[in-house]
Amino acid sequence: MKSNLDLKKDNSLQPKRKLKTRPLLLLIAILFVFNVLWFVAWSMSDVRQSANEEVASIAGKKITREQWMTAMEKEIGEETLLNLVNEKVMEEAAKQHGIKVSEKEINLEVALIHSVDGAAYSGLDEETIRQKIKSGLILEKVLSKDVVLKEKTIKKFYDDNELLYNIAPSYRTAILVVQTKEEAEQSKRELEKGSGFDVLAKERSNDPASASLGGDIGYINQSTDTYDKVIIKTALKLKADQTSDVVKLADGNYALVHVSEVKEGQTFTYEEVKDHIQRELALEQLPQSVNPEAFWKEFDVEWFYEK
Repeated sequence: MKSNLDLKKDNSLQPKRKLKTRPLLLLIAILFVFNVLWFVAWSMSDVRQSANEEVASIAGKKITREQWMTAMEKEIGEETLLNLVNEKVMEEAAKQHGIKVSEKEINLEVALIHSVDGAAYSGLDEETIRQKIKSGLILEKVLSKDVVLKEKTIKKFYDDNELLYNIAPSYRTAILVVQTKEEAEQSKRELEKGSGFDVLAKERSNDPASASLGGDIGYINQSTDTYDKVIIKTALKLKADQTSDVVKLADGNYALVHVSEVKEGQTFTYEEVKDHIQRELALEQLPQSVNPEAFWKEFDVEWFYEK
């Protein structure tokens, strides 16, 4: 058993051990702060380096990533931001009103839209198309939720327009249009060697509406009448991811037709489209059309974008 003197000796050692840890803790703190500052400096340096990265050059004069990004923001920045804001606004509206949109509903809308207006959403990938349709469905459901329609009214509309819900096969199509047969054949050879159809269409196609979209003209079917009949007839013979031989158009130009996707035909029953018809008829009763911007105030949207 320790004496009082021994205990006093033990206690006298404790403050000394604490004093020895202070320089160590101080050193650790200094190193931590140094590492944080170094990381911040490194990150900012990396950002600056990335901004000054050369993405192209003309006559020895470089175009930096920052210049490129600034140009893109001026070109499509506002539209891109607007779409993003409206998507988020509709998500909040769905939560507030307890609205849900199923994949089945989106599939139905995709099929109906492509059968009526195949060029709708041309140039956009499938994920973006589905997101836009989802936002549109939320808006329609919010606007039409308090409109009451009789069952017989909805059923009569279906019976009168049943052909609208008998969807023919549709083909996601792109075209490359040039003036001469030789140009078209040269493009065909380059495609066979591995060149991308969208890249060649952007570079060479003289069809202004589709060239900037890599030749994409959206979905077409047997009833499409907005393009040369030769294009329609050719596309309907192709399989997914297949390119046609050179074809001559009515205006004397030559074209290559590419089909990237084929959607099989569908027939929708009354029960499958009942809710869709109800929304369409309800929206017709509203005094004016409404877009997502009408909900900005409700969800405290602040717009800081400057042109």
